[in-house]
Amino acid sequence: MVETGKIKRQEVKMLNRKLLELSGVMNVESFDNEEFLLETEMGYLMIKGSNLHIKNLNLEQGLVAIEGLVNELAYVDGGSGGKSKGFLGKLFK
Repeated sequence: MVETGKIKRQEVKMLNRKLLELSGVMNVESFDNEEFLLETEMGYLMIKGSNLHIKNLNLEQGLVAIEGLVNELAYVDGGSGGKSKGFLGKLFK
């Protein structure tokens, strides 16, 4: 994930497991009230919890704020070549 002339950076800020603010977000792949899958500059990030919803979304600046009870944050690495199959397999277990 090396891009010429631009250093990749991501910030994850959480307040009391109820507000999650992220930078470096490129796309929201999928979401519901229990799980979000975000494409970030550092890889795909899965967020699990309950009553999750988007408070703020600005993909031009790469910023997302999610409210709700956060239970888990995990970077999901699909490896080279089989990215989408790995993600779909994990999402629909």
